[in-house]
Amino acid sequence: MSLLKIPRLVLTSALLSLGGCAVGPDFQAPQAQLPTQWRDAGAGGPASAPVAQPVNDAWWDSFGDPELSALVAEASAANPDILIAYERLRQSRAALRVSEADGLPKLGANASYRRGQNSEAGLSDPSGRGGKSSFNLWQTGVDASWELDLWGRVQREVEQAGALSQAALEAQRGVMLSVRAETASHYIRLRGAQNQLAVLRQTLDNANRNLALTRLRQREGVATELDVSQADAQAAAIEAAVPPLALRVDQLMNALALLLDQPPHALHARLETLAPIPGGPVRVPVGLPSELAERRPDIRQAQARLHAAVAAIGVAEGDFYPRITLSGNIGLQALQLGNLDTDRAGIFGVGPALQIPLFEGGKLRGRLRLREAQAQEAALAFQKTVLGAWHDVDNAMTAYRSQQQARTSLERASASARQALLHAQRRYAEGASDFVNVLSAQNAVLANDQSRVATEAAVSLALVDLYRALGGGWQ
Repeated sequence: MSLLKIPRLVLTSALLSLGGCAVGPDFQAPQAQLPTQWRDAGAGGPASAPVAQPVNDAWWDSFGDPELSALVAEASAANPDILIAYERLRQSRAALRVSEADGLPKLGANASYRRGQNSEAGLSDPSGRGGKSSFNLWQTGVDASWELDLWGRVQREVEQAGALSQAALEAQRGVMLSVRAETASHYIRLRGAQNQLAVLRQTLDNANRNLALTRLRQREGVATELDVSQADAQAAAIEAAVPPLALRVDQLMNALALLLDQPPHALHARLETLAPIPGGPVRVPVGLPSELAERRPDIRQAQARLHAAVAAIGVAEGDFYPRITLSGNIGLQALQLGNLDTDRAGIFGVGPALQIPLFEGGKLRGRLRLREAQAQEAALAFQKTVLGAWHDVDNAMTAYRSQQQARTSLERASASARQALLHAQRRYAEGASDFVNVLSAQNAVLANDQSRVATEAAVSLALVDLYRALGGGWQ
């Protein structure tokens, strides 16, 4: 090997070794500070086991309501927030392709024609006539350039764009989870309000029948005018509660239509028929806390944003280093168009260009400090997101257990209230009790039935919140 080839080999090896490293810190995925086991897991809470078990990705199917499943599917395909999030994801992926292209060679073709005349006091024109006559200049060729990413600055730019694209993907998944949960929650609230309205109307029918019976008893001399007034007041009070609840039903139908990107009243004919409140499983496999960071899109999004912020530090550090660009061109040039195809028309140029930042007025240092502060902010945001997720799961598990307990108690209270009403009616018919006791018992039945229906809906809503807190379904 000649002495001339040795330095070239050493230089090539050095450039290859430089190309294998990148300026700036390497991203290390942070450890999520989560408990080793959920507080309620395996101890009467909603967890069937404190270990990982699969939950259907279509977690809303666990409610066993075909209408709910259909609405969620329609919202997933048509909701504007989901479509907007998808377009943002497309934008981030396009930005990633732009960053990846920055590390590749650039190749372009050119063609030009120019008519001109040089200064007599300046350089001679190509004709050698000292600017005394004008000339034509025809030129065509191919240009190529490539910036050598010796310090890994472009590599960090690609890394940053990739992390931002991942963050956009997780944001889109988060919006999808949120819209699906909102659709399920609105549907459950709707069925709850419809069932409460049905209870209220049934109670109103009973109150009107009771009023008619009391008036009959008054005419027969068994009941008093006071009894009639009390029965009439009760019926009127129940009737007054119907319009606000009917309005609530109407508003919930419109809220569902909005989630499905449909106009007001678009779902009224479809959902106006009374249906039971959907109920899910009694116990849910919540899995291990350590898996929460893999399940929740907001945690994964916060981690991706942190990754992008760390990569941006490398980009800022890379601005301190020289930039070397290799460029070249090859083509044809002639004063007459017909001479472009001759051997004498060929031109070429090749060579490196070096750009070294010497003085920027503190801009590079300021940009680096900015990126470092942004990375610190992203790290704090990640910690906050993880802690918030921990609170979400803990609160959702507690709420689900508490609402189940409340439902059991209200079912017993509702049955007891109905039994008390029967006793009050019998004693009043026997003349052993005042009519006010019957009214009081009827009010108790209505209140307990309304609370029981509301708690049924609250149990299902708490389950939706639990699924949402856990990140939806998982495998």
